[in-house]
Amino acid sequence: MKRYRYGLQLMIILLLIVTGPTDFISAKGQSKGSIQLPSSVVNIAKDNTIPNEMEDLIYLKPSTFTKELFKSSNEAIENPNLIRILNESSINKSPLSIGVRATIFMGEWPLNYKSHETLPNWQYQKINTNVYDNTVGKINHQINYVQQAQKRIKGGLTGRVPHPEDVQKMILIKAMEKTNLPVATETVIGAGTKHSQIYNVHPKRIGYLHAYVPALIEKGEVTYGEVYLVIRGTKRKIVVKNVTSQKIGAWLPIQDHLSFSFTAN
Repeated sequence: MKRYRYGLQLMIILLLIVTGPTDFISAKGQSKGSIQLPSSVVNIAKDNTIPNEMEDLIYLKPSTFTKELFKSSNEAIENPNLIRILNESSINKSPLSIGVRATIFMGEWPLNYKSHETLPNWQYQKINTNVYDNTVGKINHQINYVQQAQKRIKGGLTGRVPHPEDVQKMILIKAMEKTNLPVATETVIGAGTKHSQIYNVHPKRIGYLHAYVPALIEKGEVTYGEVYLVIRGTKRKIVVKNVTSQKIGAWLPIQDHLSFSFTAN
């Protein structure tokens, strides 16, 4: 597939003229909605002994040329990788191009992702348990969260689809926009990470403080299509053929957040 795309880009370069620097915007901070965090979920970004690299996904802002192509397309195009290829090219409108007629097959691409449902699971994976036995004690004993071992929690797509990396990127962007939460494909909690919240273990009790990594389950539909770049003289347009759709979901851990559960038996 990589050889095919490299060959494709070479063909396009022969017919197109490369433009200047590409405009881009960040997906982070563009929330259209939010999910209310319960009081049991805390942000441990400042306390995490291993900083997470935020997947601040960069998706391209369509250039003037790309916007013109989008107007002619019969399907919405949101795939950042496809937009990048279109942004890096422009057709020369010189008099020499008047007689040019060409149809370039750009391959089958995941075009867009439509979100149907976004739900939180505040106890996605348990990563730690702090225990104190106060069964012979006469006064309360206070405990707090201390991570005992490094944990790496991964998410990902719930099924197999063509071009999974492109699909996962579109799902991440859509989830960030909907929730304004730092979702990612994985998160790491370092050993020795602490939180100051105190929990009391009463006499004749054993206290258990469990820590979980929360996550979102994103469910929706991805649309695929065969993309053609059609050139007729100075006119250019995108034509999408053989459009199909497939339902898909993804687990997306929330970085640097933990959910706590305390019990005393």
